[in-house]
Amino acid sequence: MTPIPATEPPAPRSGPHPLTPVPYRVRSRVAERSDTVTLTLTPVIGACPPFTPGQFTMLYAPGVGEIPVSISGRARSGGLVQTIRAVGAVSTALCRMRPGDLVGVRGPYGTGFDLTAAAGRDVVVAAGGLGLAPLRPVIRELAAHRSRYGRVSVIVGAQVPKTLLYPRELDRWRDRHGIDVRVTVDHPDEGWTGHVGLVTRLLDRIVYEPRDTHAFVCGPEPMMYATAEELVRRGVAPERVSLSLERNMKCGVGRCGHCQLGPYFICLDGPVLPYDRVARLLTVREL
Repeated sequence: MTPIPATEPPAPRSGPHPLTPVPYRVRSRVAERSDTVTLTLTPVIGACPPFTPGQFTMLYAPGVGEIPVSISGRARSGGLVQTIRAVGAVSTALCRMRPGDLVGVRGPYGTGFDLTAAAGRDVVVAAGGLGLAPLRPVIRELAAHRSRYGRVSVIVGAQVPKTLLYPRELDRWRDRHGIDVRVTVDHPDEGWTGHVGLVTRLLDRIVYEPRDTHAFVCGPEPMMYATAEELVRRGVAPERVSLSLERNMKCGVGRCGHCQLGPYFICLDGPVLPYDRVARLLTVREL
């Protein structure tokens, strides 16, 4: 992996190699919870191409390594917003970044959520845990173009209240954009007055017409499978239930094979795939 120099690098004479990270500078850092931060990244010598909600980048922490991270927003400056949870050496190094630090970025890669296919329909967005991060650009697009869609519902699950991502933004989507936002937790604390239980239970509390609904789902795999199965059971067409899958992606361009799921390479064919194409694969353990 090509290291990023500590000083401003010269502009390249031609386009970068697809496996060479583009230098971005950390513009801001927001601690979302004890183990999770959101970084706003600004390009130094040339930005990556525009992204589609649901796509991911490969983020490089200089001297440590590289990991895939879903894009959680577009910065006003034209940069990227990425929410990262510290679970390993690279993600921990990225979470420790401060404004002014340099990060390597490759991408965006993979497939995104097809909002065009949802136009004119009711929309259900279901997120579990950190799965709200890649769905955040989807919800922002729905809010920005609210009249293009029917009823829009967002259901979110978290382990405990303090692990809930973007709580102020959830309130804003509800209060300013006419989106039905429902939140549930697995384990309430003393101050929690909301719903307790599985995300799928919230499907009983929202209003949508199943046969004219498009759903976008991201979260832990058991949560996605259960939510997709319940939506289909209620009448939503499986091809209109879009899941964002996660696998151990190392290259992002389909060369290493680490992210293979059955016949698919998640970095190329996914991460967003319709449920009718992956339903059978999600029932196979360790695939």
